Amino acid sequence: MEGLCLLTVLLLLLWPPETWEVPKPLLPTKISGEPAVVHLGSGTEQGPVTVMTFNLTKVTRVTSSFELRTWDPEGVIFYGDTNPKDDWFMLGLRGGRLEIQLHNLWAQLTVGAGPQLNDGCWHQLKVKNQEDSIFLEVDGDEVLRLSQVSRPLTGTTLPEMKIAVGGLLFPPTHLHLPMIPTLDGCLRQYIWLNEPGHTVPSSHPLQGACNPEAQSGTFLPSGAHTVFSLKDLPQPDVDPWAFSLEFGLKFLEGSGRLLALGILGNQSLLSLDLQDQVSKIRSQPEDWILVLSARLPQDMEVLSKSLPLSPGPLIQLELGLTRVALSQGPQEVALILPPPLLVSLLDLWTQPEGSLILGVAPGEVSSASFCLDGLWVRGKELDMDRSLSQSKNIWTHSCPRSLNNSTNTPN
Repeated sequence: MEGLCLLTVLLLLLWPPETWEVPKPLLPTKISGEPAVVHLGSGTEQGPVTVMTFNLTKVTRVTSSFELRTWDPEGVIFYGDTNPKDDWFMLGLRGGRLEIQLHNLWAQLTVGAGPQLNDGCWHQLKVKNQEDSIFLEVDGDEVLRLSQVSRPLTGTTLPEMKIAVGGLLFPPTHLHLPMIPTLDGCLRQYIWLNEPGHTVPSSHPLQGACNPEAQSGTFLPSGAHTVFSLKDLPQPDVDPWAFSLEFGLKFLEGSGRLLALGILGNQSLLSLDLQDQVSKIRSQPEDWILVLSARLPQDMEVLSKSLPLSPGPLIQLELGLTRVALSQGPQEVALILPPPLLVSLLDLWTQPEGSLILGVAPGEVSSASFCLDGLWVRGKELDMDRSLSQSKNIWTHSCPRSLNNSTNTPN
C-alpha cells in the first residue's frame, strides 16, 4: 500500500503540465460504494461527527483500529473519556504526525510519535490499552508504547466510556496543548473497543479527503469564502513598506472573485477576479484571465489591469508605496496607486476589520469555483483552519478533480 502511494506521488510530479486537469490518483483501493466512510470534518462548529457510549463491564478488549486518509496536518481523530475532568484520552495529528494527549490519575502527558501521515495515502492505525500500558501502531508497526499511564479497563465497574469521532467533548483550550479540532480527513474499516457493531454516520456525498479523486489543496466552490484578519497574517515590511502574497491554482471553473483586500461587508479596495473568456464546459488555461482592480470606497472610477492565465507558475501579488503588481512567471501587470487609494489601503492594517477575503464575500455574486495549491503571505503558508471565518462547504485541505456542472458540487 505504501509503495503504491509513493508511486502515485511520483507520477503526479512527473505529469506534463499540458492541461489543468488534475490526474486521477492511483489509490490503493476505491472508496466509492463503501458505505462506512466517514469525513472527520463534517461535525458542526468543530464538534465531533458522532459520540458513542460503551459499557466497560462488557468490553473484553480495549482496542480500536481504523484506516485514515488526509492531507490536513492538524486535527482530532478521536477522543475518549470516562470523565472529562480527570480521565480522558485524545488521538490527533499535529504537524502531520500522530499525537496522544492523556489525562488521568496516573499520568498527564502529551507525546508525538510515528511517521508523517498527511500524505493523502491510507494508513492503518491501532490503539490498544493493556494493563497499565497504551500501544500505538501505524501500518502494522508499533510506534509508541506508554507504560504505567493507565489502569486495566476491561471488565471493570467503571462508568460508561464515551468516544467522540472527529472532535472533542470539551473546549480545545482544555487540552494540555490546544489544537484546532477540525480535520479534513477520512476514516474507514473502523472497529471501536473491539466491537465491529458500532457504526459512525457515513459521509454522503463523499467530501474532502473522502472523495475518491481528491488531491491536496483547498477547494472553494462558487459562493464560498474564507476570511483572514490582516492582523493575524505576517505583517508588511516597514522600510520600505511592502506586502506580498502568492498562490497556485490547479482547478478553476466559472467567473468571479478570487480574493480581495478590504473590510468584510464593505466595498473592497483591491480585488482579483477570474474571467472565463469562453464560458464553455471544459475551458483551457488560456481561456481565463486574471483581472486586478482597485478603487476607493464610494468611488465610481475603477483602475484595472488584465493578465492572461498560464498553467503551472505561482501567481504573485505585490503591494508597495507606489503601485501594486500582479505577475505569473515572466508576465506582469501593475497599477499605479493614487495617493488617496494608497492611504486607504495602508490603513487596512491599522483597522481591526481589515481582511484578506478569499472567494466571494457574502452578498456578492460569483460563479467561480477554484482550488488553491497553497497560499503564502510574505513567504509563510497559511492554514485555512486558522481563518477568522469561512463557509461550511470549503474543503480546507483537499480538492476535487472535477465538478458536476449541473449542481456545482464535486463528482
